[in-house]
Amino acid sequence: MHVLYEDAGKLKAETIFSEADTSIQVESASGKRSKIKRNSVLFTFDAPTPEALLPSAEAMAATLEPDFLWEFAPQEEFEAAALAQDYFGHAPDAVEKTALIVALSAAPAYFHRRGRGTFRPAPPDILKAALAAIEKKRLQAEQQQQWTESLVAGQLPEALRAAAPTFLDHPDKNTLEWKAFDAAVQQLGESPERLLLSLGVWPNQLAMMRARFLAEHFPKGTQWPPVAVEDWGADLPQADVEAYSVDDSSTIEIDDALSVTQPDAETIRVGIHIAAPALAAPRGSAFDDMARSRMSTVYMPGDKIPMLPRELIAAFSLDEGQWRPALSLYVTGRLADGEILATETRLERIRVTANLRHDRLGDSITETALADPQAPVPYAHWLRPLWQFAQRLCAIRDRARGKPENNDRIEYSFELDGPADDPDSVIRLIPRQRNAPLERLVAEYMILTNTQWGALLARHGVPGIYRSQQMGRTRMSTQALPHESIAVSQYVWSTSPLRRYVDLINQGQIMAAAEHGVSARLVAPFKPKDADLYALIGAFDSQYTLWGEFQSSMERYWCIRWLQQQGIREVRAHVLRENLVRLACAPLVTRINGLPAFERGQEITLDILGYDDLGLDIECRLREAP
Repeated sequence: MHVLYEDAGKLKAETIFSEADTSIQVESASGKRSKIKRNSVLFTFDAPTPEALLPSAEAMAATLEPDFLWEFAPQEEFEAAALAQDYFGHAPDAVEKTALIVALSAAPAYFHRRGRGTFRPAPPDILKAALAAIEKKRLQAEQQQQWTESLVAGQLPEALRAAAPTFLDHPDKNTLEWKAFDAAVQQLGESPERLLLSLGVWPNQLAMMRARFLAEHFPKGTQWPPVAVEDWGADLPQADVEAYSVDDSSTIEIDDALSVTQPDAETIRVGIHIAAPALAAPRGSAFDDMARSRMSTVYMPGDKIPMLPRELIAAFSLDEGQWRPALSLYVTGRLADGEILATETRLERIRVTANLRHDRLGDSITETALADPQAPVPYAHWLRPLWQFAQRLCAIRDRARGKPENNDRIEYSFELDGPADDPDSVIRLIPRQRNAPLERLVAEYMILTNTQWGALLARHGVPGIYRSQQMGRTRMSTQALPHESIAVSQYVWSTSPLRRYVDLINQGQIMAAAEHGVSARLVAPFKPKDADLYALIGAFDSQYTLWGEFQSSMERYWCIRWLQQQGIREVRAHVLRENLVRLACAPLVTRINGLPAFERGQEITLDILGYDDLGLDIECRLREAP
């Protein structure tokens, strides 16, 4: 004797081995025995064998039409065995009864299960809706398949064109469009990026990189609406200084300028003048909200997305010949040893004499020329005393660090002849030594300013956002902690308020400290233990990292384009570690598989075998090592 029963929603047929009141022990064809509950049994049978029952029943069930069964079946709840008697017109055998159970179970739109072997026909209105849904699903499956076939054939269906740009970052995986695209990716075995580029969703890799970044972080566009400007700081005193700024030619946000006087032969008074947009962007103002939403200017070769509206930048940028409000730090020091004798911070208006540019002055300003009083040096009356004092300041930090600062690396500026969104624009890499006199001079006075203003905030108990480094870990916090690599007791970012939100926040705090002294902590925009200041640190860190990663990827793209445009097939490189090397001619780091073990800094020669624009990498092999 055999038995047909349900187990976890599946039909099973096996041989009865023994029976009890509430259970049956059955044996499978393989000899495995198991116990089942008697109430799970549908019926018992003698023939055919359990192994033949289900295959035969499934074959018969495929011939039974569900719509005819629905018309034939009673409209109330019924047992499948009873319906089988009426349907076949005779006492049904095991195969017929099982076939009917299989057919009814396979048509849930027509028949609703009500228990073991028991069903109820769906009401006509519910059946009509269910059949409509099934038909809709069938048509959708056909449409999805058609789209997939078109994608595999290299054609982008018009219906997918609007959604296609979202497939990489924010796809709606419940849509037919995404499912069709995902199926095409699986069939072709290539990356989604390559497929979308081949379909012309973006004209090139550069356009895809820019579009993805802008869609993610600037969905409403990068342009600020027009804003009204005022003559901020018009009532501030005018400083009688001869100040100059030093920046790249592409810089439009002139944040800082320097002035210098010598009260006597042994003393120097340096003025570090920082643009003061905090006057227009107090905490909670519209301009503050704008800056906070971006946290920083976004840089990329040939282009930038400013943190602040351009009208506001123009109103505060220290452009030559224009009176502009500035937060100035005046440092009086001894030329012989760099000892700082006095400092003063004040809010005033300055007029920069000239905006000097690195690329126009760099070659003519050398350490040798600055050390020789007879050598012709542009702006020598301004540069020489600043350079002399900067050297003393650097020496003090070197002694505190216990070793000279390692700043002999070459950095590069990226200049494009053509639009920044055109991969055929000619890219020029402009090398610049970090230890060049102009670079070191400006950097030293920015370090001095950030250190002194950090001390000012700490001295008056005014919270600020500090940048510290201890045990090799760099972090931002509200505590005035040492920065070991710079070798200073505390350090704040405060000299780029037109470009970084942290600097803008700190500037408002510094203004309060300079004006109110010991009572500043009561009137500063951010009071001690202000929770919002802690939140700002986390938000800034996260967003600043994102902007930096985008800038790095764009620079890496243009490095590869430069190598291609120059037709370079052989390059020198320096080993960083294991198989990681940095090219000598461009700011590009890459991995060389199978590279032999070399000492760090070893110079080697590589052959460039190919370029991977999408992966932002180059394929190289070792040619020789000296």
